[in-house]
Amino acid sequence: MKDTYVNAKLVSPDLLRLVVFSSLPWEKLDPVLVKDGIPGKKLSAIRTNTLSSIAIVDYRLDGPLELGHSYFLVMPQYGSIPVDVSEATTFPGFDAKYYYPGNDLGAVYHKNHTDFALWAPLASKVVVSYRKDDTEEWTTISMTRCDHGVYRATVKGDCHLFQYHYFVTNSELLVRVTDPYAKASTPNGEDSVVCDFSRLQTNFKRECLPVMNSPCDAIIYEGHVRDLTIDPHTNIHNKGTFKGLYEKGRVSEGGHPVGFDYIVGLGITHLQLLPIYDYKTVDETNPQSGYNWGYDPAQYFVPEGSYASVLDDPLSRIKDCQEMVASFHEKGIRIVMDVVFNHVFEYQNSVFEKVVPNFYFRHRGNGRLANTSGCGNDLASERPMVRKLIVDACKWWIDEYGIDGFRFDLMGIIDVKTLNQIKDYALSHDPSFILYGEGWNMGGEVKEPLGHMGNYLLLPDFGFFNDFYRETLKNYAVEDYGAKNNFKFVYLGSCVDFIHPPKFLNAKQTINYVECHDNATFFDFLSQRRGDLSVEERLNIVRMVNQAIIFSFGIPFIHAGQEIGASKWGEDNTYNKGDGYNRFPARLLDERYDMVESLKKAIAIRKRCSFIRIYDPRVISQAVDVSDLDEAIHVNYLDQNLIAPSKELHLFINPSYRSLTYWPSSFQEEVITSSERLNINDGALQFSLPHRSTIISKNKQ
Repeated sequence: MKDTYVNAKLVSPDLLRLVVFSSLPWEKLDPVLVKDGIPGKKLSAIRTNTLSSIAIVDYRLDGPLELGHSYFLVMPQYGSIPVDVSEATTFPGFDAKYYYPGNDLGAVYHKNHTDFALWAPLASKVVVSYRKDDTEEWTTISMTRCDHGVYRATVKGDCHLFQYHYFVTNSELLVRVTDPYAKASTPNGEDSVVCDFSRLQTNFKRECLPVMNSPCDAIIYEGHVRDLTIDPHTNIHNKGTFKGLYEKGRVSEGGHPVGFDYIVGLGITHLQLLPIYDYKTVDETNPQSGYNWGYDPAQYFVPEGSYASVLDDPLSRIKDCQEMVASFHEKGIRIVMDVVFNHVFEYQNSVFEKVVPNFYFRHRGNGRLANTSGCGNDLASERPMVRKLIVDACKWWIDEYGIDGFRFDLMGIIDVKTLNQIKDYALSHDPSFILYGEGWNMGGEVKEPLGHMGNYLLLPDFGFFNDFYRETLKNYAVEDYGAKNNFKFVYLGSCVDFIHPPKFLNAKQTINYVECHDNATFFDFLSQRRGDLSVEERLNIVRMVNQAIIFSFGIPFIHAGQEIGASKWGEDNTYNKGDGYNRFPARLLDERYDMVESLKKAIAIRKRCSFIRIYDPRVISQAVDVSDLDEAIHVNYLDQNLIAPSKELHLFINPSYRSLTYWPSSFQEEVITSSERLNINDGALQFSLPHRSTIISKNKQ
């Protein structure tokens, strides 16, 4: 009807609201509610508000409207108007009534049949459409609505690698969707794929992993699958892929190990990979046409297709990812998966919003969708079925891909209960499992406590990126001596009541770092703050800081390229800027391999010296004495039992532009490691601490 708009909406369990915008004069309406094509009785208005060109009419029903049916309001004036039931997700009791605890959502493969299950409590109809391959026509069958709003169907026969999708009808709007619980996919998530994972089971070689006594045994190295393998100045064959990341024997043009062998050779214990689940903004049929870090989730249970060695094979991404994990395990390195459960790519086009409108995303008190991060609308992790999806996804990656840890992007947006459920499952399967994330307190209007640093007492098994450590060390490193006392505090794990009140329960909760993927590189920071220094002087600071991180109490974290002073030319958020900004630079590796050796030496010492890895603040406070040596910091390890067989052990961090003199208490000092080379004669009465250096020395026995 010209110049007329009519909308019908369920606004409470037993209340329908009709809104009419029209240039025509208002006249009384007597609509009939039609359920599944069957007319009911006429509805009588309990409230009518009319203004010029608008009328709002409320109709009370005899009882709560039952979801899962087709509803229309039919009236002579306007015809049939579909009833929008999406507001039902906000009604009291919705979560309790429709929570489904089962473990069979998605496509569950059996040799002689496959069961399909989709949670769609608002839907009046769901059908599943499937085919064996691209050459066949689609077959469509209706699904049966069961308890908790789950729709089910069974397809007989061996359906391994069948493609499928759903057609879901919500409020009389039909949409084509993939499966939120899909475990395999065609390129770019066009269709979901049935997969028999029993054919793909990989020996993850967990027996090769060394025992971890605490998270402080971890030394984390952060990288991106594509960045670590894409550089043209290496002989990696499968560049930019999972497979490329576990190729062995690959070298740079200068003959230095790259990729897998390089990472293993560093001596790190954990490789943290930027998101490896399926993300949206890289064309999987042509990966070279775009770039992204992957913080735009599309499918939480499926590996990223652009990392597959065979792009059009749905099994390739799965097998390659599993083999990558197993290969690193064989060398004693655990894999940490960077997970993004705070937002998805474009909520309005996400499978979640299409399957259950108005449910998966968090709303503010004023009713508007929350976008706390500025990166996308917040997933409502506190809602039981959203929590279940997140926890189920984490379980899947642990069980089917052998993942050893999770790094939670913007963890301060995820509720504590969800995080602890993940923790309970992870630690029950592997006591060495490591969990940490970005604990920024970004606000929000959620009643449940969230996973920010202020709630560290509620998350005793989680680590937090320690931005106070980051900024303190960066400032101290560029001769801001006002940061020296702050550095003493963060050096001790930010958990000892010394200079500042403790920020954490113990040193297991602090991730110590100065650079990660989404900051300017540390070398670029130095170039901006100390552009007056030569490149070599800035690289000396990089060496000093890398070793300071390794020798601090807590969990050391190094971003790929940090060890050689890599640059992004001043850019700090290069998530879509391409390989030129982000790739690990092989030629720079060749030029600065001595810096790699410096980091390797420090890592070896940390792994050998258990006293550097203690985490109890009561032990730390008694084990070390931290004092000033002019502009430098001098750490004296006091506990003879911890440092045995050494008689004395000292750490010096000298960020100043001048060398300093240290007078040892005995005359048998030797340098274990230094961020620059030293020559110290036996029996010397003193030795000089070079400018911008980190030194560990011990008393000879």
